[in-house]
Amino acid sequence: MTGNGWLQIAVFFLLVLACAKPLGLYIAAVMEGRRTWLSPLLAPCERLIYRICGVSPDREQRWTGYAASLLAFSLMSGLLLYLLQRAQGLLPFNPRQFSGNVTPDLAFNTTWSFVTNTNWQAYTPESTMSYFVQMTGLTVHNFTSAASGLAIAIALARGFARHSVDTIGNFWVDLTRSTLYILLPLSIAGALFLCSQGVIQNFNQYTDSTTVEGVKQIIPQGPVASQEAIKMIGTNGGGFFNANSSHPYENPTPLSNLFQMFVIFLIPGALTYTFGCMVRDTRQGWALFGAMSVLWFAGVLAAYHFEQRGAPALARSGIELAANGGQSGGNMEGKETRFGIANSALFATVTTDASCGAINSVHDSFTPLGGLVPLFNIELGEVVFGGVGAGLYGMLMYAILAVFIAGLMVGRTPEYLGKKIEQKEVKMAMLALLVLAASILVFAAASSVSSFAKNSYMNPPGPATANLGNPGPHGLSEILYAYTSATGNNGSAFAGLSANTPWYNLTIGLAMLIGRFLMIIPLLAAAGSLAGKRQVAVSAGTFPTHGPLFVGLLVGVVIIVGALTFFPALSLGPIVEHLLM
Repeated sequence: MTGNGWLQIAVFFLLVLACAKPLGLYIAAVMEGRRTWLSPLLAPCERLIYRICGVSPDREQRWTGYAASLLAFSLMSGLLLYLLQRAQGLLPFNPRQFSGNVTPDLAFNTTWSFVTNTNWQAYTPESTMSYFVQMTGLTVHNFTSAASGLAIAIALARGFARHSVDTIGNFWVDLTRSTLYILLPLSIAGALFLCSQGVIQNFNQYTDSTTVEGVKQIIPQGPVASQEAIKMIGTNGGGFFNANSSHPYENPTPLSNLFQMFVIFLIPGALTYTFGCMVRDTRQGWALFGAMSVLWFAGVLAAYHFEQRGAPALARSGIELAANGGQSGGNMEGKETRFGIANSALFATVTTDASCGAINSVHDSFTPLGGLVPLFNIELGEVVFGGVGAGLYGMLMYAILAVFIAGLMVGRTPEYLGKKIEQKEVKMAMLALLVLAASILVFAAASSVSSFAKNSYMNPPGPATANLGNPGPHGLSEILYAYTSATGNNGSAFAGLSANTPWYNLTIGLAMLIGRFLMIIPLLAAAGSLAGKRQVAVSAGTFPTHGPLFVGLLVGVVIIVGALTFFPALSLGPIVEHLLM
């Protein structure tokens, strides 16, 4: 590890820290309906949207109505996206005349991938999707899925902030404000910045060129910057190109690389301060930010260490792996030289902490323990800053468990932010956690032992393991990572697995639905229960939830509960790989 690498990691974190308070204040003002500096421009648009859609902004919903609105919106928007993919041959902005290459199972997988903010891509975007489908289908869902996650986080925050009421807000209002006031302005500014760095934005035909070796090459084009901005800001992760953020058209410079990592954490980091504002105690928000920061730093430290250390087998062979003036050292397989090991390890940690799934290096080429870091980040439930909204409501789930455990240790009814944490809230939190583990374990086990279609409809039947790029422990890691990524709504992959088959498309699609909605619905139920509780006065026996003691307890609960739930089975592949190298 080098001083320059640590300096770049420090600059990244300081940027996130500096923006947490001002953006958090802005988000709180927007979601509480207060006037902001963008209100003169956007308030008329907001009112027009309500009028067209028949939404009454003053009419709030119980948690059941809020959940029903979310499910109805997701179902109808998903159906539209599925139809767009199946009919893309009839639609405009299709310069390569793509039509029948989106099969029913792939369209199913891609639909729920983008609806659930997972953005798992079992296809090669530049040779599968037209400009029209990329813009009106995939990019639009990058906005709506992120806005839905932000809305759920705000609804849960209202559950803690309110008392003796039975409503937690209006989903349609929260969705509109999240998109109009937060995601759109940030994405417009982000797209313009990315264009300044060299990210392309056009509707040109693909360029046919000849390389210096005389080989014919097709260079894809398209409206990349507009999709790239919301891909990162909304923690979506789905790339315009198969190489994702390692492609020079998506991420051309070290500055664009820093910007992309920064905006992944931008809204999730700010939402902790928003939460503090909503519960009228910003120390509570900083405590959550602190816990997330500790977990993030532990992950990047481990990933950077093992990647800079390199493959153990090469070190034993006497190959020089230390960084010096003539080489970067370490494990450079699958990494871009313009980013290097530090920025590759940082990007891998950030993108799996934040349920983004974008990559600037190939996780499949990481060392065993370096690759274990992104896998374990997702297994924790994407709560280390996490996705837009998803990180906050996931960490609040762990906060409920933390104060419950603290209450058991001292023999008191647990309290959090003046609310008694009782049987229902703990049950809902554990249900959300156990559903994620069950999804990963069941689907991964079935794929490891069962016989299903190989690579396409045309191939003879064979085991699902035939789609692995590597045999043995690393092949197991590829399967585990796929279902962990899908259930955790991350979208990154150990790319050695050929997942575009009916079996993987359908099961991974189901895992994404389980990971999104069977986590959200229990947490909305907890929000409804909390909102109806009376405020409990602080007493001498109240456990403070804003200091270092609570931060340490919360970090411990995240690691221990996450490890007990996921780690014994899911770490097997990477650990065996490390021992065999």
